[in-house]
Amino acid sequence: MTSFPVPTMPAPPVAVVGLGQLGGSLAAALAAGGREVSGWDVDPEAREAAAARGVTITRELAGIVVLAVPLSAMNTALEGLTIDPDATITDLGSVKRPVVASLEAAFGGRFVGGHPMCGTERSGHAATDLTLFAGARWALCLEPGTELPRWLRVAEVALAVGAEVVPVTAAEHDDAVAAISHVPHLLAAALAAAAADSGPLALALAAGSFRDGTRVIGSDPVFVTAMVEGNAGPTAEALARVQAELDRPWPELIAVGHAVATRQSARRAVRVPLERAALLAVGRAGGAVTSRLAAFVEGWVPETT
Repeated sequence: MTSFPVPTMPAPPVAVVGLGQLGGSLAAALAAGGREVSGWDVDPEAREAAAARGVTITRELAGIVVLAVPLSAMNTALEGLTIDPDATITDLGSVKRPVVASLEAAFGGRFVGGHPMCGTERSGHAATDLTLFAGARWALCLEPGTELPRWLRVAEVALAVGAEVVPVTAAEHDDAVAAISHVPHLLAAALAAAAADSGPLALALAAGSFRDGTRVIGSDPVFVTAMVEGNAGPTAEALARVQAELDRPWPELIAVGHAVATRQSARRAVRVPLERAALLAVGRAGGAVTSRLAAFVEGWVPETT
C-alpha cells in the first residue's frame, strides 16, 4: 500500500508586542530556531536588544501576534501598530477571564488566550532567556468561540520553544493558578513581612527555606498587585482554603503536605483527536500536549492507579 505525506501549511510568522522577559525570551528563542519573528516595544532599549537577537523590529505585524505586556496594557498594546486583518492574536497574561472577555470582544475567534507557567522574579529585556520555556506548561484557552485551527497554530509556537501545552478554559485556568501561583505570592509577602517584624536577628539567620518561600515576592509589586486583584475571587477562595489548612493540628498538616509534595506519579501517553472536548479532557486530567500530528495531537495524562 502506497502512503503519501500529509501536506502541511508553512508555519506563519510570529510577532511579539512587548519584548521584556517573557516576550523577549519567546522572540529570541523562536528566532534562534529559524522562525520568522518580528516585534515591537515602546522601550527603545528593549527593541535594540531584541534586534541583536535576530528579531525584526517593526510596527507592521502579521501571522501570530503575541501580546507580552502587563495586564493593564492588554487593551491598548496594539494602538499605533498595523495588524494584518487575518492575524491570530494571543497573549501571555497571568489572568485569563478578563483578558479573554475583552479581547474576544475585539477579535472574536481569532483570539487565543495563553499563559506560560514560567518566568522569574526578574523582569525587563535584560532578563531574556532563550531556555525560559523549555519544559514549562503553557496554558492555552480553548473557549466555545475559539477557532481551533488558530488554537493549534498558537500551540505549535509553544511547542517550538520546548513548552508543553495544557488545554483549558479561562475560568479553569484562573481557578487553578489562584491556588498554585497567586496565593503563593501573597504568602511570600506575608512571610517576608512577618520575618521583618521579628527583628534583624531573624533576617540575619534566614537561609534556604526563607529564601525559597519569599523568592516570588521579589517580583515587581505592580505586576503582582495587578495579578492578584485581576483574579480576586478565585484567589480569595484559594487563600481561605490555605487558612483552613493552617487550622489543622500541626502534625496532621505536615503529614498531608509532605504526602502531596513527595507523591510519585507516572504518565500515560495519549493520542487525542483535534476536537475541543477531547483536548480539554487532557488538561482537566492534569496532562499536556507535547506534539502535533496531522489529525491528532500527542501528549500524556497522569497514570491512575
